[in-house]
Amino acid sequence: MKYILLFTLVCYSALTHSQTPFTLKDCLEEGLEKNYSVRIARNEGDMSKNNATIANAGYLPTLDLSAGYDGSLDNINTTPRNGDSYTDNGIYDQVFNAGLNLNWTLFDGFKISTTYEKLKELEKMGETNTRIAIEDFIAGLTSEYYSYVQEQIRLKNLRYAVSLSKERLRIVQSRYEIGSFSRLDLQQAKVDFNADSAKLLKQQELVISSRIRLNEMMACERMDYVCQVADTTIGLDLVPPVDELWENTLKTNASLLKAEQNHTLSELDLKTVNSRNYPYLKLNSRYGYTFNKYGSGTYTQRNNWGLDVGVTIGINLFDGNRRSERKNARIAIENAKLQRDELELGLKADLSNLWQAYQNNLELLKLERDNLIAARENLDIAMERYMLGNLSGIEMREAQKSLLDAEERILSAEYDTKICEISLKQISGNILDYLQE
Repeated sequence: MKYILLFTLVCYSALTHSQTPFTLKDCLEEGLEKNYSVRIARNEGDMSKNNATIANAGYLPTLDLSAGYDGSLDNINTTPRNGDSYTDNGIYDQVFNAGLNLNWTLFDGFKISTTYEKLKELEKMGETNTRIAIEDFIAGLTSEYYSYVQEQIRLKNLRYAVSLSKERLRIVQSRYEIGSFSRLDLQQAKVDFNADSAKLLKQQELVISSRIRLNEMMACERMDYVCQVADTTIGLDLVPPVDELWENTLKTNASLLKAEQNHTLSELDLKTVNSRNYPYLKLNSRYGYTFNKYGSGTYTQRNNWGLDVGVTIGINLFDGNRRSERKNARIAIENAKLQRDELELGLKADLSNLWQAYQNNLELLKLERDNLIAARENLDIAMERYMLGNLSGIEMREAQKSLLDAEERILSAEYDTKICEISLKQISGNILDYLQE
């Protein structure tokens, strides 16, 4: 068991040290370039931009080229007023036509201009959606990056615990041989060493799982790629005061911006409904050629070509739904404003909770750092007494466990504080700061 553990750890160490360390910025840049969700969001933003044209709005005319052929085969019986009737069988008439058709809406009650405004607003919303996707990705990957750091620190702590248990086992074995320790002491030391070794193996698995999640977010082709991160501790950035954070939230929060854009779109929908109260003006023109071939009659064929131009003006007097659509559009505007206000209130509550949690975690960190110093001193004293034979194995184990627990608590407090920091930066619209580090 010991040799398997040692071999595994050596292999893991060799793999991790064979790669160039990745900083958080390196991981973010790699992920922003390759992550599928981010790429899809960017493509959707480009689609919104491509749609925001005067052509899609209806400002430009439509021009069609058309051609057609029609043929008829008839049997005609004719009875004049004076004279005998006669019959023509198998009369074949042919018509061929071709031309350019232009249709142009010159005015439609400001519907076209409103549609263009709506397309430009949808373009802005596409940019906002892309920004939200990028910010969510940065927050998620930053959290996963420090989760990976956390798991590696926890692995280091467990390695130290295993080394302590191994040393204790060595002391017990040597003293058992000379009769200073009982067989019970020896067996208990073996049990503790094996238990710590098992924890170490399990933790190594958790490190690998965290690394795979990080690779997945960066869209690495190989999930077994060993991403060695540069950070060995969970560093904390300075977070501005809560009033400044809230001021930034109102100015730059992407979700609030999207809610305001939804409100603008609702107002434009009302303008679209009201545009039906105005008359419309349309231009229709055609330049074409027509060929007629007659199977009977005075003429055998006729050709004509030329330009036809017409103007249509009209107004929709009644369509039955306009009044209800106008009412619903006004309600939609009100709902969009209410949703924006609700979102603002929710963000304010989230910011307050996160700020309080952030402050509490900072205070907790101070206490845990003091506890860690005390736990290390306690272990040193316990080890000294244990070497002298003045401390039982159970008491020694308790001192060791106290140190490991203190290390775990401070590690959890650091990670929880970092998560609060990430969330505060995202809410206040400052999550891109991690790209500048």
